[in-house]
Amino acid sequence: MAEALNGTFKAELVTLHGPWRTRRQLEIAILEWIDWYNHRRLHGEIGDIPPDEHETLWYRQQDPALRAGNP
Repeated sequence: MAEALNGTFKAELVTLHGPWRTRRQLEIAILEWIDWYNHRRLHGEIGDIPPDEHETLWYRQQDPALRAGNP
């Protein structure tokens, strides 16, 4: 699984958007990619919604108070 993520990382960030002039630029690009990957990308295995949204929906299904709309 880690190899698959590493391949995705290389293909989507390094190959498409590199090279960077400084280490700082690279660090910022990596953090931005991780944020996008975890929070905004559409994931086909979970209904083409972002993973963050899927997690929120899952927790709402687990807690009856959240299902009623009470945070």
